[in-house]
Amino acid sequence: MIPYYREVGDEVEVFDLCYKNRLPLMIKGPTGCGKSQFVAAMAARHGRPIIKVACNEDTTASDLLGRFFIKNMETAWQDGPVVRAVREGAILYLDEVAEAREDVIVVLHSITDHRRELYIDRINESLSAPESFMCVTSFNPGYQSGFKEMKPSTRQRFVTLALGYPPPEIEIEILIKMTGVAPAVAKAMVALADGIRKQPQLGLRETISTRLLIYSAGLINGGMHPRKALLHGAIESLTDDAKIIQALKDTAALHF
Repeated sequence: MIPYYREVGDEVEVFDLCYKNRLPLMIKGPTGCGKSQFVAAMAARHGRPIIKVACNEDTTASDLLGRFFIKNMETAWQDGPVVRAVREGAILYLDEVAEAREDVIVVLHSITDHRRELYIDRINESLSAPESFMCVTSFNPGYQSGFKEMKPSTRQRFVTLALGYPPPEIEIEILIKMTGVAPAVAKAMVALADGIRKQPQLGLRETISTRLLIYSAGLINGGMHPRKALLHGAIESLTDDAKIIQALKDTAALHF
């Protein structure tokens, strides 16, 4: 079953062409805009398994490639996610790639250019990626300062696709489709989110996302009052500042 994804622009066409032409793809967009959902839907669309890695500053080359371990008093090798993806011809998805150290990202260079090969020096093995393999990365340009330090030689190995929060009419459609929430409620929730997104003076590090609206709608469907659902499903996730929380609660009260 293909995960639900509502196309907003030309993102499906871009992904399809990258997959067909064996090109790596980098997706940039704010938190909770649907990057991971999009990749999951595209992997299912092409009938390929997806191997996801959540990158962070502690990610090492061994985490990606693999490592030796002791089994039954013998040393054995265990493939990491990158090696497994190449062997299986899967879609490798590196989420928040900007958080990983540059020396780790260099591991990807040989599989994101014309070579599409991977050398595992610890076991002296070379792998050629099958046609079905694809490397996809994502990052949030809003707060990933590490991305600014990523070398052009790395960034320019990828086709780049920008995603954002969908237009209100599409976001309403997404909420209804994914949660079954009443259309009037979905419309009010999206109006609230749109209003918050247009208030940079709130000083939020991240604004209310489509993902948080989906969480809140789930609470509403469970019987929770919309204002309480939005408080726990969205507002409390945005900030710890009591004054801002109260301001957001007041704003939610205007819609519900």
